Amino acid sequence: MRPMSTSTAFESLLVACRAIAGDVATRHAADVDAQARFPRETLAALREARLLSAGVPPAAGGAGCTLSEQALLCATLAQACGSSGMVLAMHYIQVGCLVRHAGDSPFFRAYLRELVAQQRLLASMTSEVGVYGDTRSSLCAVTPTGDGRLQLDKDATTGSYCTEADAILVTARRAPDAAASDQVLVLVRREDATLTQTTSWDTLGMRGTCSPGFRLASRVAAEQVLPSPYAESSAQTMVPYSHVLWSALWWGIAADAVARAAAHVRQQARQSPGHMPPTAQALARVSAKLHTMRSHWLTLARDFDAACVHADGRDELTSVAWALRLNNLKIAASEAAPAIVHEALQIVGLLGYKNDSPYSLGRHYRDVLSASLMISNERIAARNAALLLVHKDL
Repeated sequence: MRPMSTSTAFESLLVACRAIAGDVATRHAADVDAQARFPRETLAALREARLLSAGVPPAAGGAGCTLSEQALLCATLAQACGSSGMVLAMHYIQVGCLVRHAGDSPFFRAYLRELVAQQRLLASMTSEVGVYGDTRSSLCAVTPTGDGRLQLDKDATTGSYCTEADAILVTARRAPDAAASDQVLVLVRREDATLTQTTSWDTLGMRGTCSPGFRLASRVAAEQVLPSPYAESSAQTMVPYSHVLWSALWWGIAADAVARAAAHVRQQARQSPGHMPPTAQALARVSAKLHTMRSHWLTLARDFDAACVHADGRDELTSVAWALRLNNLKIAASEAAPAIVHEALQIVGLLGYKNDSPYSLGRHYRDVLSASLMISNERIAARNAALLLVHKDL
């Protein structure tokens, strides 16, 4: 059989993602939220449809989807369940780091093929007690054990769905005597590690992501350390993937809120034929804001994809101008999504406020409030202020 082109493969995955969103994620979203449980039914469907390997190159058996295509998949799923969309986005971020920074490592080439074949789920552990939210600083270190293996123990403030994942990408100092910022990214398979939960995950929103604190104790082979320094994978992949994919899924949550508001307005119109509902103009205004938000993350994602095919693309992705664009996207999207959901709630009114209404927006509202906290907007604004002191081309 002739292999599908990337565009054909993506279209097939998008159709499957829409079906999963409509048939599976929507059905379980309320229970996932109420019970603060992992969306296992949705992840099982994603595995069955082979969506977990969307970003893996065709040479390793994946679909070879671009960042903009992966963003569209996350946005589609998030319209049904914000937690499911976030899990998929976090997984794609980790896969992107492996794909783009594993170099010629035989271990990671084989692991990517294994990920495709078994649809393995990757989690993330970049936070740490004592670094106060600074993911570019680590206290824990990779330590040789004397038997050719490495010890890596970490006390993380959050570990994204770690108990449900097949492997975790963990940040740590390169060696016990390395500087806090001299970090590496280590693939820790679940069989290599012991996880001890240290905090709860009873949150306002994004409850299905199941990301409490953990103490990790692990022993890994040296080949499980990503060859590229974390500084490179963070700047060139983890940060751009995070800001784009998160923005896309926040848009997806807001899009479903606007869709519910639109359904409510149409119902009002049917009840009074020949008369425009008073909420129709408000719907038009919020729809325009939703369109602007989508254009922002999709344009940046496509610019990222274009840069990746240029010989000097990696230099562009580490420039001050690019860092500002990414930071501005994250701040703008994380502020726009709650504002849009709030406007949708004003359109729907009390039926949107009630949890047992088909127009309920409670879960949407609570989920998007997390946006400004995931890598604090205040921290990003402070970083932008420093960058703007040296960058004059506004």
